[in-house]
Amino acid sequence: MTRSLTKAQSDLVQAWFGDRFSELHPRLQALHIQGGQLTGQVSLAFGRGVAGVIGRRLARKMGLPSAGDHHLRVSIFHDEHCLHWYRQFNQQETVESRFKPVGTLHQGYWLETTGPLTMRLTVDILNGAWHWRCLEVTLYGCPIPLWLIPKMEAYKTVEDGRYRFHVSFSYPWLGAVFGPELGPLVVYEGLLDLEELPADAGRDRHE
Repeated sequence: MTRSLTKAQSDLVQAWFGDRFSELHPRLQALHIQGGQLTGQVSLAFGRGVAGVIGRRLARKMGLPSAGDHHLRVSIFHDEHCLHWYRQFNQQETVESRFKPVGTLHQGYWLETTGPLTMRLTVDILNGAWHWRCLEVTLYGCPIPLWLIPKMEAYKTVEDGRYRFHVSFSYPWLGAVFGPELGPLVVYEGLLDLEELPADAGRDRHE
């Protein structure tokens, strides 16, 4: 998916981060200014026992495939108001998420909407990587207590010029009750390549 972006649209993410935008890896900066398509192989796994049972149910609701290696395509673009992500596993059904910025990093958040689910998120920048942190979840507009929501670990970073994506969900209390060997509910991660890399994105201090 290719979109023609105006300057105002391409500044959407940069405006939210403000003076901290430069702390992101330069390739992450370029990706969220220019947009683009990322493709590659990811590995998906479920936990053991009850964690796996819950993880498989969660995966079905999120449109995730079965355990194993899969091809993932992520299309990223902006419009005037939102950052759009389209995720497609194995050239099957596409899942759209919309991220609407509110305020700035210092006092605001992002609203991620996927179907009836909305998450209020902030971002932690760690060693140039973008780490999402969930603040609130609503379903059909009704708040859900955070203790009922699986803990999310989601980040994107750059390794040797490629984009690593990691997403996992867990219930910490399951490990306390049944033991840590259960692992997370579901986790997928992998290295993706940018199909259309901006010409100046490769000239950065990290390579």
